[in-house]
Amino acid sequence: MSDGGWDGRVVPGGASAVRVLDDAEIRKASVGPMDNDAYLVTCRRSGAQLLVDAPTDPDRLLALVREGSPSARLDVVVVTHQHGDHLGAVASVVAVTGARLAAGAPDADAVSRLGGHPVDTRLQHGDRLAVGHLVLDVVALRGHTPGSVALALTEPDDASAPGAVPGRVHLFTGDSLFPGGVGSTQGDPQRFAQLLGDVTSRVFERYRDDTWVYPGHGDDTTLGEQRPSLPAWAARGW
Repeated sequence: MSDGGWDGRVVPGGASAVRVLDDAEIRKASVGPMDNDAYLVTCRRSGAQLLVDAPTDPDRLLALVREGSPSARLDVVVVTHQHGDHLGAVASVVAVTGARLAAGAPDADAVSRLGGHPVDTRLQHGDRLAVGHLVLDVVALRGHTPGSVALALTEPDDASAPGAVPGRVHLFTGDSLFPGGVGSTQGDPQRFAQLLGDVTSRVFERYRDDTWVYPGHGDDTTLGEQRPSLPAWAARGW
């Protein structure tokens, strides 16, 4: 799957993929044995940067930060949820960069404990997170964990960069939405119903089909590719 030269395919320890938009640059790298994806979002006007998840391999993640900012500027690390494979490098990355740490409020205590650094910002559904001149919307997607969050970055209505699409959303979903289904709810019907409900009402009913989805592991997708499968996901229960 590709769009404007971006296919979102990276391998653990390999080179990052880079996507240049009007106001932002998005870099994707894979680290660790579980093919965890980390994303760096850079404000092109101010140089401010946000890292989505810090799974492992802090040296690789710091190199990713320097790809976006030679001075290694990092303003905030957002951990999408409390599972250890998404936050193993948090303490090292924050110690080197001085970035503040943010996570969904219900997961914040666990993230602080497992990540070895206190969460500075507890995110709630509907919050807006400023990174330089960029603004990302916080979307709570409960079920994989109680405090799982996604981040939505919207291209400007007058976007004109090569490959840009006016008004398109770039959605960083952690482990709540992948190509082929929602994240694991460990066979719990209530958790699955909650996650599918949140994904349906807060993502598929809100955003367009061209919304680009950046998951916590593996390849990217779009909402348009996944939308026809919603009834099948509901029927199978996972």
